[in-house]
Amino acid sequence: MPSFDVVSEVDMQEVRNAVDQAVRELSTRFDFKSIDAGFELVEGRIRLHAQEEFQLGQMLDILCDKMTRRGVDVRALDPGEIEAAGKQKRQAFALKQGIDRDSAKKIVKLIKDTKLKVQSQIQGEQIRITGKKRDDLQQVMASLREADLQMPLEFDNFRD
Repeated sequence: MPSFDVVSEVDMQEVRNAVDQAVRELSTRFDFKSIDAGFELVEGRIRLHAQEEFQLGQMLDILCDKMTRRGVDVRALDPGEIEAAGKQKRQAFALKQGIDRDSAKKIVKLIKDTKLKVQSQIQGEQIRITGKKRDDLQQVMASLREADLQMPLEFDNFRD
């Protein structure tokens, strides 16, 4: 019976490459000359630090651009609070990995609303979709792509 898995994962090597490219671009930008600002990737979190909040916004734009060019969905970034410490402002972004329980239930409900003859099972941080017809599974994929979910979805293990 054909099946596939719906997952939400981020390629950490591509994220590391995007952060490295953002650091390089930051060092060449004229508006960041002689300013203590930077990016760092630590334990699955991206930390930005600069002297002002608007600079953090500019740095976020640089990071999003680099992540998009590397094929990483920017919806995987989970922004934290902006912290002030002395003359520096800091913001950390967690990377969303896996599908949480509430989102999984929402996805299963979307699949059931399509009225296609498929079954869905929540398996930890992924959802397995099975059906008799390959066309039904492809329609489910198309409907999930069109749905406005606040996370990047990938489809793995498509088996006939």
